Amino acid sequence: MSEYNSILRDIKAVLKPTGLPIETGIFTGKAPEEYLVITPMNDLFELYADNLPQHEIQEARISLFTKQNYMARKNEIVSSLIAVDFTITDRRYIGYERDTSFHHFAIDVAKEYVTL
Repeated sequence: MSEYNSILRDIKAVLKPTGLPIETGIFTGKAPEEYLVITPMNDLFELYADNLPQHEIQEARISLFTKQNYMARKNEIVSSLIAVDFTITDRRYIGYERDTSFHHFAIDVAKEYVTL
């Protein structure tokens, strides 16, 4: 079977050295003090030639949940992604969740893949 492009796989590989637990869609089990949740957002065929897509752009949201100050982790994540050619399309503080005591910070990313 041939290798397929996967922004989820690539994000997990890049962010594994942070030591943060990473899950897709929702965090299952008891949440640790800090963790990441990746949510796929879009798969786009933007560039065509001869009616065939030659590039695919995949987008995902990385949600950082932490009970600590999120700034250092946010910068670590963004720097790691930019270093390997991810495009950061948005960064925003979502808010503080009183019921869980987590700060939620979202980083939206995109990556272009050649399809041919």
